[in-house]
Amino acid sequence: MYLLEVEPLDLGADVKAVGLDLCEFNEEREPARGPEAAKIWSRVLPAVAATEPWALDFFSHLDRVRDYCERHGIAWRDASSRSIVIPAPAVETQPAALAAFFTRFEGETFGVRAGGPLPSADASLEAELARRGVDAYHPSFPLYFFCAICNFEQGSLVLLTRHLWAGEVIRRVKPVIADLDLEMRLPA
Repeated sequence: MYLLEVEPLDLGADVKAVGLDLCEFNEEREPARGPEAAKIWSRVLPAVAATEPWALDFFSHLDRVRDYCERHGIAWRDASSRSIVIPAPAVETQPAALAAFFTRFEGETFGVRAGGPLPSADASLEAELARRGVDAYHPSFPLYFFCAICNFEQGSLVLLTRHLWAGEVIRRVKPVIADLDLEMRLPA
């Protein structure tokens, strides 16, 4: 069994954030990893984005990401010399495609954007992602429904957003995880 804790985070006066931590539901509370965790994240991320267009941002190990996308027929574009944007997969293939993708790249830290200028390119943010990694989201997240930092190896998804709060994230995610061996809650 797994536990998904959803909580508001204090990252400073100018940043509103919600943290999602996925761990094994036992005394050790190790971060959840592997295909089962990827299956959970593959449902959580689209549920949080809801009807907003969204995309994944990669800024390291780009050759491996490109190769995987090409072998699996996943659309992607070079956003800059050192970053790649992968648009959200089609709704009908999302859970399976995302679970496989998240399993493969579980050890990478990458970003997600939803809403705002998407599906159009955001040249300034994409150039900054190549230069600064997910730190580039800090000045840009207010332009989006959310920007997120995915560190699935550590069981973590951090949403930078002015549109969502912990209770709303729980409301959006609850229906899509109902059939999984997962408890979701605010931390005690």
